[in-house]
Amino acid sequence: METAFTRLVGVQHPVVQTGMGWVAGPRLVSAAAGAGALGILASATMTVEELRAAVREVRSRTRAPFGVNLRADAGDAAERVRLIIDEGVRVASFALAPSRELIARLKDAGVVVIPSVGARRHAEKVAAWGADAVIVQGGEGGGHTGDVATTVLLPQVVDAVDIPVVAAGGFHDGRGLVAALSYGAAGIAMGTRFLLTSDSTVPDAVKARYLAAGVKDVTVTTAVDGLPHRMLRTELVASLERAGRARALARAVRHAAAFRRLSGLSWAQMVRDGLAMKHGKDLSWSQVLLAANTPMLLKASMVEGRTDLGVMASGQVAGVIEDLPSCAELVSRVMAEAHTVLARLERLHSPDALPPPG
Repeated sequence: METAFTRLVGVQHPVVQTGMGWVAGPRLVSAAAGAGALGILASATMTVEELRAAVREVRSRTRAPFGVNLRADAGDAAERVRLIIDEGVRVASFALAPSRELIARLKDAGVVVIPSVGARRHAEKVAAWGADAVIVQGGEGGGHTGDVATTVLLPQVVDAVDIPVVAAGGFHDGRGLVAALSYGAAGIAMGTRFLLTSDSTVPDAVKARYLAAGVKDVTVTTAVDGLPHRMLRTELVASLERAGRARALARAVRHAAAFRRLSGLSWAQMVRDGLAMKHGKDLSWSQVLLAANTPMLLKASMVEGRTDLGVMASGQVAGVIEDLPSCAELVSRVMAEAHTVLARLERLHSPDALPPPG
């Protein structure tokens, strides 16, 4: 299936595996890329050298195009951009809008720039700055998210910009791909659906928690870092929501200390990163620290399997996912279903499908 997106990035199918921290590593990305989708490495939870090693590992596993997701507000964003250029990565995606200068630098080097946005005005801004495409995430999506549903947000963005738009938030099958195409999108991006594959390195016990979840077991909370964050409802989330400021601050300091040892960041750098994530919000100091070390809460579950100590970012689609296919099986299934749906819709236009007059 060829769309403006597949032509832009050189992939076989209009499907993106999103850059999820601690989840989208070389194994998952290379499997998604090998299946004909665009796999995206999550770099926010890697050091620069770990990212370089991950990029080279993906390239050793597949010759298909892939991307790297960056935090535009990270202190070393420029260094990571240089790495992407030097290593010949095809796509740079951003969780927050990159600056005009970063976009220009990447485009001058032939890298395709695809920011993720959650509002029409953000899409208009990055398009004016030269972004090649945008990923638009509606409120159904996992992790940090907005409150506008994909079915409302997507057509707004499609009508506002003249670059390819990839739809995210609530997608997991071929029917969703066709629905996104009907709105004018050029593809879909999926996070939770790729997390729940056999190629994902997330521990089996954590995958089981996702598979057991119903739609109402996925909640949006501001208790983790002060920003709306969609995740599985767990006792940890409930305890964060119940905790007073003193307890929340103590918990945040413990997590921050662990992340500081892991990342090599100074306390000042962590606080600066946390403040950069405020986005004008009135956050407490515990929330600022949690904003800086949310990766540790994700690592506890996604890497260590500690569902009691970590958070599990999740799209609402977790409530309707019931299996763990390989990436190849998943992408093949999505595309086969999409073609079946398109064929069924085409028959609606056939003269034989119309009722007789009178």
